[in-house]
Amino acid sequence: MTSAIYRYLLAQAESPDPVQQKLIERTQALGGPAEMQIPHEQAVFLTLLTRLIGARRIVEIGTFTGYSTLAFARGLPTDGRIVTCDVSREWTTIAREAWQAAGVEERVDLRLGPAAETLRELPTDPVLDLVFLDADKPGYPDYWEQLVPRVRPGGLLLADNVLYGGHAASPAATGNAAAIRAFNDLVRADERVESVLLPIADGLTVARKHDDRH
Repeated sequence: MTSAIYRYLLAQAESPDPVQQKLIERTQALGGPAEMQIPHEQAVFLTLLTRLIGARRIVEIGTFTGYSTLAFARGLPTDGRIVTCDVSREWTTIAREAWQAAGVEERVDLRLGPAAETLRELPTDPVLDLVFLDADKPGYPDYWEQLVPRVRPGGLLLADNVLYGGHAASPAATGNAAAIRAFNDLVRADERVESVLLPIADGLTVARKHDDRH
């Protein structure tokens, strides 16, 4: 995608509001880690998906500075909740300030600690409407296996960075790219869901859990 095409694409999305713009700027000031923030057009898409399926219960793995959390929270009804998991108090402090400024902090349940442990503490009932994976890439399969049973029939599972800069497409992929490639194979073979990999940002998998009649 050329820079001109990307600018045109971005112009078709609702522009960042003052809270979002401030969060973008604060995150960019972090330097290298800022690349972990999802792009604005992806945030718009996440809010839209949340509203499209009428989500009320969301789990997110990987909070960072809270841009994706903010996107989900804005798509939730006032009594909806998103549990978001991270290990960094520093980065999530920035996130908390943004959620408060946006008036959605009551919809967010931040859990600090290893996400795998947090997930094991969640009820096992299939009540989640939507989940989002955006954390350590080798951990994706474990998160997936813990979350699929907890998602309601017809609910969505999203996974970010599934192209990993294009490196996941190579059979010779190594490191995180190899982990993502293996995860993509796992999802594609999972008969509990139907899925598609979309070329949004660094690649976004959207999977729908089959209903009981499947």
